[in-house]
Amino acid sequence: MSQRTLLSNLAAAVLALSATSLWAQTTVKVDEPWVRGTVAQQKATGAFMRLTPEKNARLVAASSPVAGVVEIHEMAMENDVMKMRQVPGLDLTAGRTTELKPGGYHVMLMDLKQQMKGGDVVPITLVFEDDAKKRFTQDVKAPVTALGGGNAPMPGGMGHGAMKH
Repeated sequence: MSQRTLLSNLAAAVLALSATSLWAQTTVKVDEPWVRGTVAQQKATGAFMRLTPEKNARLVAASSPVAGVVEIHEMAMENDVMKMRQVPGLDLTAGRTTELKPGGYHVMLMDLKQQMKGGDVVPITLVFEDDAKKRFTQDVKAPVTALGGGNAPMPGGMGHGAMKH
């Protein structure tokens, strides 16, 4: 076998291994993403969706060009008071759907650069970690639901615009 053939075969093998490792990367199925619409001066809103990983994963961050700050948040009742707080990440169990929804876990879009109007589509990049702490991203296009639209309101009538962060 000539050196040129050997190098060609070696290059093909490296490419095949690279492609295999790309295919082996953990993926997370994202269903029904949406963003709550805002009023003109509102500077924050939530993004919601269902996440189903093929392997255990952890949602650790997110970003969007429409917001200066994007965080993972949880709303929970504490002593009969609904409180929202940032969480460092959200564990996702293989094959199990985790719903990011009003009144629970969600992606918080803050320092909005524009009003979120029904019919707009918001690009969001989700950042995950697999069990080996290797990070990977997934891009999502989330349609904006107009105020008063079909999705459930925040518990207690609380919208993200009224929350203090």
